[in-house]
Amino acid sequence: MKYHPINPNLFIKNRKSFMAQMQPSSLAVFNSNDVFTTGADSTLPFSQNRDLFYLSGADQEHTILLLFPECPDPAHREVLFVTETNAHIAVWEGEKLTKEKAREVSGIKTIYWLSDFDKKFFEMMTQCDSIYFNTNEHYRQAVEIETREDRFIKKTKTQFPAHNYAKSAPILQRLRAVKDQIEIDLMQIACDITNVAFRRVLNFIEPGVMEYEVEAEFLHEFIRRRSDGFAYTPIIASGTNANVLHYIENNQECKSGELMLIDAGAQYANYSSDMSRTIPINGRFTERQKQVYNAVLKVKNEASKMLVPGTLWKEYHVEVGNIMTRELLELGLLDKADVQQEDPNWPAYKKYFMHGTSHHIGLDTHDYGILWEPMQAGNVFTVEPGIYIPEEGFGVRLEDDLVINNSGAPFNLMRDIPIEAEEIEEIMNS
Repeated sequence: MKYHPINPNLFIKNRKSFMAQMQPSSLAVFNSNDVFTTGADSTLPFSQNRDLFYLSGADQEHTILLLFPECPDPAHREVLFVTETNAHIAVWEGEKLTKEKAREVSGIKTIYWLSDFDKKFFEMMTQCDSIYFNTNEHYRQAVEIETREDRFIKKTKTQFPAHNYAKSAPILQRLRAVKDQIEIDLMQIACDITNVAFRRVLNFIEPGVMEYEVEAEFLHEFIRRRSDGFAYTPIIASGTNANVLHYIENNQECKSGELMLIDAGAQYANYSSDMSRTIPINGRFTERQKQVYNAVLKVKNEASKMLVPGTLWKEYHVEVGNIMTRELLELGLLDKADVQQEDPNWPAYKKYFMHGTSHHIGLDTHDYGILWEPMQAGNVFTVEPGIYIPEEGFGVRLEDDLVINNSGAPFNLMRDIPIEAEEIEEIMNS
């Protein structure tokens, strides 16, 4: 891995917290993600299952974690299975986890080769009554392929039909939503890398460059600073492309007088950052562009103040909508009649700001979190209002990543990334 080693106390703590919420006489299983093929003998770069990583720190393919807190054999209460490595594999594929390295990374004492899994799993299943399966229950999930976890669940239900079945997702959703300080520190590194890359881009952009060249500048800076690369497919949208919310073609020429909406963030040690900024391609905002820009910034600043313990996500978005409505009235994009006659299910402001303001962020860019429960300290949210005006040929979105504190204002992980219009102009023209 490119990133520096992570303190294994994080994973030891995470396992302890998970096992404390398991039912009596139960076993939990977590499988690594598949290695996906692209054709012939080629594969996509491997990306670890985030739940397995959260509980073990193991960041390689063909890995299985078993948790059995009441196992009669103390050595089998935490077990990690990894692929057996040897000199031949080291030559052809590079270094893999040895048993010693797996212990060091995870803090788990009992490490077996994957070839031992069937035998050990059968033994442990005869000693428990229930098994926790790690199903994907994220509220945005739309997975169409059968995963390694899916195949394991089908096989296990056939082999052990008399066991009770439980879900790990409800436990993990709450645990992963509240970040440990080690996690926050890793996310800060991701945001700091994004900051350096954005400043590089501010000095690079000028009329005539291509959107994909800007994307390349980000990637160059990410990789050279130990990032895994982009946390998600980047949006580099010049001109009216910014009005396409998930524009990812990044293949157009950047023209003088246009704005560029950038939605890009570095990933570090599997943790995401998520930044949006909007900048003038020629280094100067027009009066109208700055007017809209400052309106979005005002909404972002006001929304950020509401990220405190006890806030309900649904009520938060209603209030952000009210703030946005006032700004759109000031900009002349809405009039009082629009607001008075609006559909409560699709308020008038949605014509220019049609997406949500915030989402959880962490190991996933759209991370685990219970949206119907009050916000709490340790949650990390994005704040990303936008105004999109197709008829004027531009859109503006601004986004930071914020940690909710026990009291007072949230802590902005992107506090050092330029966001004031005047600061952006100053850097671009220095």
